[in-house]
Amino acid sequence: MAELRVCRFFVILGHLAVVLVLAQNPIEEKTTFEAAFQGRCGHGSPCEQLCYELHDGMYECDCKDGYILHKNGYSCAELNSTSPSTGELGELIEGVENDELNKDTDDEDAVEDILYMRGASFTIHLDPPPENATTNSTKTSEETNPPLDRIELRATSQGPNLEQKLPSTMESIVSTEPACSLDCGPTGNCYIEQSRGEDVDLVDDDAEDAADNASMAMDLEGNDVAPRRKQGSFRQRCQCPLGRGGDRCQLEAEVRSPRFTGSGWLAFPALKAAYKHVQLELEFRPEAWDGILLLAGERDDLQGDFMALILHHGFIEFRFDCGSGVGTVRSTQTVRLNEWNTLTVYRHRWDAWVQLNQEKHVEGRSKGLFARITFREPLFVGGPGNTTGLERLPVRTGFKGCVRHLEANEHRYRFPLAPQGDAANGFDVEECTADRCSKVPCSHGGKCLTTGGDTAVCLCPLGYTGDLCETRVDLQVPSFNGSSYLRYPGLADTSLSWLEFAITMKPTAADGVILYNGHHSDATGDFIALYLSSGHVQFTFDLGTGPATLRSENPVRLGEWVEVRVSRTGRLASLEVEDDPPQEILAPGAFTQLSLPLNLYLGGAPSTDMYSPKMKTTASFVGCIQTVILNRREIGILAEALGGVNVGNCGHACEARPCGDAECRPLRDRFTCRCRPGMPHPCPAPDDNAFLDSAMAKSNGGTRLDRSVPSFSGSESYLHYNDADTMKRIISYRVDINMRFRASSSSGLLLWSGRQADPQEQRDENDDFLALGLDRGYLTLAYNLGSGEAVLRYNLTRLDDDLWHRVRAVRNEQWASLVVDSGTGVSASSPGQLRQLNTDTGLYVGGAPDIVRTTGGRYTKGIVGCISDLVLDSDFTVALSSPGQATNTHSCIP
Repeated sequence: MAELRVCRFFVILGHLAVVLVLAQNPIEEKTTFEAAFQGRCGHGSPCEQLCYELHDGMYECDCKDGYILHKNGYSCAELNSTSPSTGELGELIEGVENDELNKDTDDEDAVEDILYMRGASFTIHLDPPPENATTNSTKTSEETNPPLDRIELRATSQGPNLEQKLPSTMESIVSTEPACSLDCGPTGNCYIEQSRGEDVDLVDDDAEDAADNASMAMDLEGNDVAPRRKQGSFRQRCQCPLGRGGDRCQLEAEVRSPRFTGSGWLAFPALKAAYKHVQLELEFRPEAWDGILLLAGERDDLQGDFMALILHHGFIEFRFDCGSGVGTVRSTQTVRLNEWNTLTVYRHRWDAWVQLNQEKHVEGRSKGLFARITFREPLFVGGPGNTTGLERLPVRTGFKGCVRHLEANEHRYRFPLAPQGDAANGFDVEECTADRCSKVPCSHGGKCLTTGGDTAVCLCPLGYTGDLCETRVDLQVPSFNGSSYLRYPGLADTSLSWLEFAITMKPTAADGVILYNGHHSDATGDFIALYLSSGHVQFTFDLGTGPATLRSENPVRLGEWVEVRVSRTGRLASLEVEDDPPQEILAPGAFTQLSLPLNLYLGGAPSTDMYSPKMKTTASFVGCIQTVILNRREIGILAEALGGVNVGNCGHACEARPCGDAECRPLRDRFTCRCRPGMPHPCPAPDDNAFLDSAMAKSNGGTRLDRSVPSFSGSESYLHYNDADTMKRIISYRVDINMRFRASSSSGLLLWSGRQADPQEQRDENDDFLALGLDRGYLTLAYNLGSGEAVLRYNLTRLDDDLWHRVRAVRNEQWASLVVDSGTGVSASSPGQLRQLNTDTGLYVGGAPDIVRTTGGRYTKGIVGCISDLVLDSDFTVALSSPGQATNTHSCIP
């Protein structure tokens, strides 16, 4: 009975306080005052419907949905019912104001719970609001959420609806455009929007005055607004609900990490148990400087309590109103565009702080006395949803970007629609592909790449491997895993008329691109491609008039080393795999040159869109690539690469560095050691017999010597051809010679064709001949058609450096040209009127018998070096491995 008497005493005090306030300020607006009673719930408490026990031996009454707590603090009345009479008590009101405004932090909860008398009203005096500001000075009803420290928690009722509704602040547009007519399915909305960049406001002062007197226009919600004229183009589009996508919302779309377009939003049920405390944690990736990230409140017109989290000019702003004025907390730093940002927001009663990207806390406070926020409307994320009255915020557009984590009061939200997730509704929401990389922290400069489904992989730079590029590797023989590639400078114009390359590889998958070089980034134009298709090696090239494809006769053996050689001169190309017979093909059309300005890729490419659609596969190579010899020059696979990703080690013996400081040269499964310049022995020299024997030991895994490439010693060392197919391309009016050679001698004969003469007779000085050779390191072409000798000397570069060089010599009647290594050409013309070459000695390659007499003293010895790829008239390959006669020649050692 004592507790009951105490409770009744507090009720009487509250009643008298209301009467006193109304008597002193009969015309001022009233604000709800909350009540708490001393004692415990249960037998003897005056609560008519619900009772909640507070701390410090206090309890509080409440009512069920559809009822509101009476001013006596314990009885319930239906909503919109009239209030009973009030009493007087002035001193209590003054004490409440002083205690509420000057409370100590340590006992703030106790002060609040003891002094708030639910249902009682009193007048508060606020500072005058700034001009044009909107202030909500009256709190008319209390929240339906119970406080966090109550034993029984009661759910807040959800807002009236979650249907898509355009904000009422949108102005109607006077336009001749037809009504929106798209069929967006049963749940999508047809929406008319103006194209960006063309929204030009044509309203001047006179027009605005006229508009004030004109009839009001109606927006898409049925609200009356003043019409404004706009110019520009308009388009219709569908706003698709959450879970649908496509131009007409015809596709199903699963959204686990949402991306907002600026006009979309997600809606969740109203916040529960958050009237006094709210802690938000957010991870987001903004794509624009402005937008509404989160919005929740009491009413859908934003006139009651609310809190909003917005991006404004790149800064985070947390705005909240407990019923007596808006408080704002603004970050000191801007967000990072197109990067993931972390944000923590904490609000306790009227105090709040914000922390962006681990920066210092920024604190703020709301205005007025009231410290509780009622949440009845849905929690909108990514946009304002169906909320109107957005003039209270500096930003009215939705957020553009991704959100991957949202947590409120320790509840982590799931973004799919209920029941799979927590979302109740949403529009214009996509799946954020950037989020797939959120949990893949690639190290050492690795880049995350999204793949199919919800997975992502790290693309590791050269020298690193592992799932997260965390492991450093000493690369020796590169391996490719299907997502790997190496990038090199493209062939450009170095292979206009000729090209040769050889690759030693060990594939472990039957399909994959081994080498690719193209002309245009859109996969059009010239290209070359070496790849595996169903186990067969294929070479496809296009000179601009259609592709040509060579295919190996037999499939390669997976897991074994194989050497592939490709040669192309003009339209003619050949493919040779190990010891199989070479395959040859002529490209269609009349074009004979190949231009490849883009990068050359080995083992794959950054995107399959780079590949020509004329290829048979776009899969990346899986396996090992040991050596690449391009135009007779061995490429440093790793040393010369411009870049690459996901390249690992093949598991070769060279990885253990068996040669110490010397260079370990892989030879299939074996290796040899090559001394670097100035290195002392016992490093084996490159010309040691052991090295040569190993190089020739094909059966033991050594590199097979190419018997089709002869070497010449310079003295009585030559090849001779006198067959009709060869000679018809030498004599007559025109000749086109394309060849490669490597020479260590400064002078020597490369090619000769002339006239035979009786030893007893004087040679005619105008006998026909054609000679190509080196003179003091420079290439020289000389010919006589019977009316005078012409000499053409290429002085731009010396060629006696024991490196491979490409030469093209063309004679067209009297005119001739000479080009070396795709450099600048030189030309000359023979004297007289004769235009045809008539020789009968056949063709000598590399030298000639009795060379001084045969060449009329022009040369005293043959070349010291190697000759390969001798092609006549762009389509006839001279068989250097099977000449009519071979004297003192050997196979060229690489």
